Amino acid sequence: MRRVPHALICGSLLALTSCGWGGQSDDQGVRLPPAPMGVTAAAGSATSVHVMWNRASGDPKVSRYVVYRGMTRLKEVPGEEYMVDITRLKPSTTYVFTVRALNTDGNPGPPSKQVRATTPAAVAADDKAPARPGSPSGKTIGSGSVQLSWEKSTDDRGVVSYDIYQGDSKIHSVGGAQTATVVTGLRPGTGYAFTVKARDAADNVSPASGTVRLTTAPGSDDGKGTAPTGFRATTHRADGAYYLDLAWVPPDADGVITEYRIHLDGEDATSLVWGGSAPSEEATYSFYVGRETGVTHRVRIRAKLPDGTWGGFSPERTVTTGGQG
Repeated sequence: MRRVPHALICGSLLALTSCGWGGQSDDQGVRLPPAPMGVTAAAGSATSVHVMWNRASGDPKVSRYVVYRGMTRLKEVPGEEYMVDITRLKPSTTYVFTVRALNTDGNPGPPSKQVRATTPAAVAADDKAPARPGSPSGKTIGSGSVQLSWEKSTDDRGVVSYDIYQGDSKIHSVGGAQTATVVTGLRPGTGYAFTVKARDAADNVSPASGTVRLTTAPGSDDGKGTAPTGFRATTHRADGAYYLDLAWVPPDADGVITEYRIHLDGEDATSLVWGGSAPSEEATYSFYVGRETGVTHRVRIRAKLPDGTWGGFSPERTVTTGGQG
């Protein structure tokens, strides 16, 4: 998820390097990604900053993004991710961040504009969470964006940031001085349920606000194409038991997919969550289905998309233990 920048101003020759709208070339003629646009940084607590940016568009394809603090390379994330939490920082300190995109050969494009964030002072023995943000509301902005607003939360030490959730997924974060934001990268013709939580400098998190339910306007795809493709199901036997073997290609989504739900014989069977690097090409998974031979199962799978909603189901496959899938 990405926040729509309020303004992008290139005011100097140095800044102009960061404001290209298309790929550039290095001295050897290699096509380089453009500088990421819409970069923002907001303190999440006394020791963390949340950095976000917009997807670098155009050619060449971006394989990864690198986040810098000053001249120090901090974190590298996949090209499908557009935000990161920088942790283990010092309280009451101003930091300067930039982001660079890498092409598939690992060559970096120009840096983004610099953004600054100041962490608040450390607080001692603070275990009291902020109050629940009040009166949330929102409206759709076309087929892929919504605007949200809420009443500010209160805290005995002060609110540092607000986290925006779609369902139970954190999809956005803004500074504690803000009480409104725009969330982009949503699917056309899709219903969403947003809540807001406040966070203080000690990382205490408030209860969720009331829920804002919005449906984006219909678009050309209306959310189609979100199902895993190339879905296959077979079985194998090991130690006297049968296992269902699944393989699929993750849907092409604007972000990284780390969670899937497996539907077996008409019911939700299990959820699959990747704790490390989620596969971006073919994914596989096996699970136990019993010891009896000749049992027929129907199985399908769907992905939890980066916007917090569940995508479409894959085609259903039928497979029999001890037989052919």
